[in-house]
Amino acid sequence: MNPIKILCTKTAILAVMLFAIAACDSNDGPLEKAGQSIDQTATDMGNKIEDACEEIKKGVNAQDSNC
Repeated sequence: MNPIKILCTKTAILAVMLFAIAACDSNDGPLEKAGQSIDQTATDMGNKIEDACEEIKKGVNAQDSNC
């Protein structure tokens, strides 16, 4: 392989890696926080539904109490 092609390939790979690292900042903006809040709310809602389902199954003495 041509040394210039190898250099260009390595440079391109390095640029992509640096871009990926730069894109991952630790400062959460308002949209990131909103997304996390939505995820947490959905998880909480799913847990409440599962708990209610298990309580109903206990109330009717179902053999399998897992939902």
